[in-house]
Amino acid sequence: MTAPNPNWYLRARLKTRQLLLLIAIDDAGNILRAAEALCMTQPAASKQLKELEDMLGIALFERHPRGMVPTIYGESMIRHARMALSSLARAHEDIVALKAGLAGQVDVGSIMTPALSLLPRAITRIKQQVPQLRIGVQIESSNELLERLQRGTLDFLLARLTGFHDCAELQYEELAPEPVVVVARAGHPLADRCELTLHDLVQAPWITPPPGSILRQRFDQLFHNAGLEPPADIVDTSEIVLITSMLQMSDALNVMSADVARRYEELGMLAILPLELDCRMDPFGIIRRRDSVLSPGAELLLEAIRREASVQPALQPAPMPAMYNLYDIAVA
Repeated sequence: MTAPNPNWYLRARLKTRQLLLLIAIDDAGNILRAAEALCMTQPAASKQLKELEDMLGIALFERHPRGMVPTIYGESMIRHARMALSSLARAHEDIVALKAGLAGQVDVGSIMTPALSLLPRAITRIKQQVPQLRIGVQIESSNELLERLQRGTLDFLLARLTGFHDCAELQYEELAPEPVVVVARAGHPLADRCELTLHDLVQAPWITPPPGSILRQRFDQLFHNAGLEPPADIVDTSEIVLITSMLQMSDALNVMSADVARRYEELGMLAILPLELDCRMDPFGIIRRRDSVLSPGAELLLEAIRREASVQPALQPAPMPAMYNLYDIAVA
């Protein structure tokens, strides 16, 4: 088998116009509409597509009476075309920002837990050093963030790898485990107890993660392992705003990331209950595309995140609750 030529596009004289055409055909499903969107004639568009297919030696689209559908090769080429054009667009944004005396743009995706403490600390540190650096943050589930990373709209993530994505194209750097605690409103009767067991909590009202989520499965299993049926008085949600509001308005309980819980406890909004659970979940980390070249601003933010993660205080009880590992408060 012939080894792939990493610079094939130089020999092929690959044009940015051809990448735009691939994406336009994929979006429109029709070469005529794609050509119109790019202000080209249909013959010119057909010629550019044929040149690219001849160079690659494969068909990128299947032609059907109702339109054009990407082949497996076309899907791969289109995905990389989107990433390449997105990277070029971001390069232009960085250049414009630098010319204007700014420090460029960084876009990072994060799951809930690092977005509550680790990421804000790192951003604060960087903004003190480089106030002109523009930082965009998107908070979503790991799966959604991974999709955006692979589309090239995010520089890197603070999230978890999942089984739904091709990890061969991703680089993962573990940062921290994610302990979880049981929380209730400040002043909750159970907060004054010296020790609690699951038997004490099974009849309590709970706000739990949605069915099917990993944390919900682990939550239910804890009660089964203790010979108990999981609580029946529950509200299913992962929305942090709703969770904190309902906790403050009732005697309901919730399992929450220890880092997030500590933040709310510092604000006097929630109390961490003295209960130790025997459970452990995977840590989160930095995820980036292996083929990506980060801007200087993105590298600065990454280094700040690493420093903040390395000096984060050990997760110890405060004052009596023990910590234990489960999952992220809102998203996997």
